[in-house]
Formats: sequence, C-alpha cells, structure tokens
Amino acid sequence: MSDPQLRLSAPRPVSRHDRAATPVGRQLVNAGLISQTHLLEALAMQRSIDAPLGEILVAQGHVARDDVLLAIALQYDAERVDLDVDPPSPLMAAALSADLCQRHRVVPWRWIGTTLLVATSRPDQLDALRADLGSAGGDLLPVIADDDQIIQATTSLFGPLLAQRAVTKVADDLSCRNWSLNTVTGRFWLLAVAAATLLGLVLAPAWVLTVLVGWGVLTLLMTTTLKTCALIAQITVRTPSKVEPLPPVSIARKPRVSVMVPLFKEERIAEALIERLARITYPKALLDVILVLEAKDTVTRATLARTNLPTWMHVIEVPDDGEITTKPRALNYALDFCRGDIIGVWDAEDAPEPDQLDKVVTHFAQAGPKVACVQGILDYYNAKQNWLACCFTVEYAAWWRLILPGVERLGLVLPLGGTTLFFRRKVLEDLGGWDAHNVTEDADLGIRLARQGYTTELIPTVTYEEANCRAWPWVKQRSRWLKGFLITYFVHMRNPVQLWRDLGFKRFMGIQAMLLATVSQFAALPVLWSFWMTTFGLSHPTVATLGASIVWPLAALFLFTEVLSVLIGMLAVSDREHRHLIPWALALPIYFTLGALACYKALYEMMLDPFYWDKTQHG
Repeated sequence: MSDPQLRLSAPRPVSRHDRAATPVGRQLVNAGLISQTHLLEALAMQRSIDAPLGEILVAQGHVARDDVLLAIALQYDAERVDLDVDPPSPLMAAALSADLCQRHRVVPWRWIGTTLLVATSRPDQLDALRADLGSAGGDLLPVIADDDQIIQATTSLFGPLLAQRAVTKVADDLSCRNWSLNTVTGRFWLLAVAAATLLGLVLAPAWVLTVLVGWGVLTLLMTTTLKTCALIAQITVRTPSKVEPLPPVSIARKPRVSVMVPLFKEERIAEALIERLARITYPKALLDVILVLEAKDTVTRATLARTNLPTWMHVIEVPDDGEITTKPRALNYALDFCRGDIIGVWDAEDAPEPDQLDKVVTHFAQAGPKVACVQGILDYYNAKQNWLACCFTVEYAAWWRLILPGVERLGLVLPLGGTTLFFRRKVLEDLGGWDAHNVTEDADLGIRLARQGYTTELIPTVTYEEANCRAWPWVKQRSRWLKGFLITYFVHMRNPVQLWRDLGFKRFMGIQAMLLATVSQFAALPVLWSFWMTTFGLSHPTVATLGASIVWPLAALFLFTEVLSVLIGMLAVSDREHRHLIPWALALPIYFTLGALACYKALYEMMLDPFYWDKTQHG
C-alpha cells in the first residue's frame, strides 16, 4: 500500500503513442525561442551524433534547458516538476532500486494508487525501464525534471548505499582494503625485521651494508635495463602491426563521452577549468563533464555555487561514509552517474588539447575490442617557474615521450597515469572500476586490465598540467605515488604464480622493474651515493667483504646509470618546444635526492597509514 500523504490526483494517462501533436523542435520555433534555421541545423547534427534534439539545442546555446523541459512535458502531456521545491519522500527509495535509477537516469517521485510517477528528462526511454521491471513493475507515468535535480534526488535517496558500494567494487583478492601492518602478525614481522637489522648493524655492519648494496645494485640493473630497452625500442623499432583484426571504422553517430574531474578543496580553479574545457571541439551535446566533489568539501561547494556552469557540466557530491576520502572512491561513486559509453578522467588543473576527445573516439573506433584503455601524454605549462618545475618537466618528458612509448612497444604492462586516460565503459564496469583504497589507483587498474587480457595504447594527444614546483608538496606527492606502487605490487604478488600465468614472463618481470625496483631505487639512494667516496680516493666499506676488485665496477655502473638518466632527459626535451630545458637535465641527479626523502615518508605511511591520501596542492 502506498502512503496516503504521497498521493496526488492522477494526470490523464498517456502512452508513448498518445502524445501532443507538436514535437519539441516545432514548439520552440512556434514560441519564438529558436529560429527555423537553428532547428534545421540541430536536426542535421542529430543525424551524426547520439543525442536528443533538445540537448543539441541547449548545448549550442540556442535555448534554455528549462524551455526544452517544458516543451517535453507538453509533448508527453506530463507534469513539469521542480525536485528542489518538491523532492521525493525518503519512503520512495523502496519504489525503485538504486541500480535502476542510475541506469535509466530516473528517480521515483510519487505513488498514485498503484501507479508510480517517475521523474525523468527522457520520457521517450521509459519503456526500457518498464522492460527491466517486467510484470512486477506496475504502471509507470513520467513527470519531467531537470537532470541535475534527478541526480541530487538519487543521492538523497540512495547516497549512503552507493557510497558503500563505491568502496567495495573491486574483489577482495585484488584490492588493498584488507592491507594492514597494524595486526599482530604485521607487528611481529616489523619488529623481527627491525631487530634483525639492528643486530646486524651491531655484529656485522659491513655485511649489512653489503646486503643493502647488493639489493641496490640488483634493482639498479633492473631499472637500467628497462630504461635502456625502452629507449632502444622507441628509437629504433617500428610500431608492430596489430595482430587482432580491426573492425571497419564507422563513427557515423559519435558516442557520448563522460569525463570525470575529481575536485577537493579547490578554491580558485573552477572558472579556469571551465575556460580550458570549453575549448574542447567535441560536440557539446555529447560531452558529459562530471565535477566530482566530497559532500564535506565546503570549500569547493562554495566555489561552484558562485560559478555559472555550462549545460554540459554536472556536479556529483560523494556522501561521507566516515571511512576514507580518496580519488578512486569518488570516481567509483560518480561512474554510475555518467552517461557516456567512453569514460575519461581529467584532473582539476588539466588543459587538454581541444581535439583530444575526437582523437580518443577515433582511436577506439579503429582499435580492436581488446584495447580497453587509451592514455594521452602529460606535459606542463609552468616549466619555467623555477628549477624544480624545470626538472619535473624534464623527468616527465622522459617518461611520457621516450620510456613509456618504449614500454608499449616492448609489449609490457603500461602503468596508467591518473589523468588523460579513457576507457570503454563496459570493460571498466566489469573490472569493478578503481580500488577505492589504493592511492595509486591508476597503476593498479593498468595491471588489472592486463591480467584480464586487455591492452592500453598511447595516443598522440597532450594534456597540460601544473608541474609541482615546491619541495615539500613534491615530496608529499611522490611519497603517495611510491606508497601506492609498493602496495599495488604486494596486492598483485599475493599469488605470484597466478600473476605470472596472467601476464607471462616478460610482463611479469616488467612489473618487478616498474614497481618494486623503482621504489627500492629511491630507498637505496644513500647506499648508492656512498660509491662517490671512491672518486675522492676513500675506501668503500664493502672492500672488507667483497674485495677491492668489485668496488670500481660497481662505481662505474652507478656512474653509467646517472649518465644514462641525464642523456634520456636531454633527448626527451630536444624538440623545439622544450629545447630550453636541456641544461636542466644535468640537474636530475640533484633533483632525485628529494626522492629518497619521499620514499622514507612512503614507507612510514605504508606501515602506519596506508590509505592516507596526501593531496597535491596546486596554484
């Protein structure tokens, strides 16, 4: 039985065949809200893009969204409702499931006897909801509401449930949410390792140092081999022909693209973000930009409240579940509110190239079904700000323009970046989205994609970001990345045999070099620096354990890796746009000294606070 207080007098029942004669476009022309020319242009555009006529007109700026909704209400003889003024009662959460509401972009509004009034902006798609409900669905009638209000009402009805789902989408065996060293077993091993190290330093300090040197040299060889092979592959090897057959390229009707932009405590970035994203050339009627913020983030909410958002931007507030506040949790929550068949991620400070989405859509149309993700290139628009920004830009030019393309050509697993990456929606949903507890959710997702047989491809499109140009924020950002690398490594190495089977030997070893060896190298930097002693004629402590003959080859290896790093940096910035940064490649050995501090901070947090998200401050 329905609540008597929620009943209204029923409107005249209508079916999808019983509509007012005048369609939306003609209504708007007759009312003088648009011209006949605008209508014809929108109709012509509709033949090539997958969007309703009203959304095209709104996106082109020809008419207000409220006018289109009112015309839809008249066409379907449905009531136009304002969910801010007259929201659904909390009791309506029992009328439809959260999954159905998100899938069909509706929210239950009122009961009238056994007839359910459903708030929607697309009454033409209500038959799909009826089909999902089947015979148990009863009668449905549409009322017309704004999409943003439907999203807010859905959050009000189901927010806590959806927030909890966002935390647990990834299966237990592939998530780090059960990771903790604050258990009895964890504390035992920590104390055991600490005790053994202290005992070794007291009884045999030279041998302890020798073991550390051995591990540092082994991981140095791993990272150096990876860089060298990737560099050679990028410079000398042509792109291999694709082994899977490509479907015929047909994008006669372009798909909708949703791009999520996580925001947290952003006080000044909203207007600049809108200005940068407004340059995107992809049809705005097919562009669904989702600004994702935490419900407790009053700073960003206040910023957006005084900002006039374009019609292709929507705000999703993630309810506070009292457990964690991370970017991947927010992305998981917002994913189900996205409308696109392609899902992307940008950061708040990003400035993507205007034709980026056109390239993404075209690449997916040409790629085989196993290409589940495409990744753009990151660059920095403040490279000249100071020495740290210069070195940061050189480092990432080397990574994005030389090393990562080489890694792709070698057929290794591509560790995703946190931005300018785009997914086939179904694949992303099948994988459970992002691990909400992992602070490098991007690297983890790249490995999970590879383990399921999917591939990631780089595309030639650039997104400009703000290089981290202050020392302590740099350390905090890098420590989060290193902590996430290590946690991701241990999660996937829970069953190393299965990981080997999933990836094969070559890609398995690539994971060892990109995750474990990278973190180990930053941790081992002070040990490796000790070889500089030999350049001043001093004896290295390992002479006592390994003999003098081994010290010079190790010192030569250390020197070679430093030279290689500088050389790769110079090559990466040798193009006309970045040529002014070539001298700064010489400063990379000094720049990376901060990495050791970041690594020790990461190891400390990994033991005591593994899920802490140390946000990068920009601006």
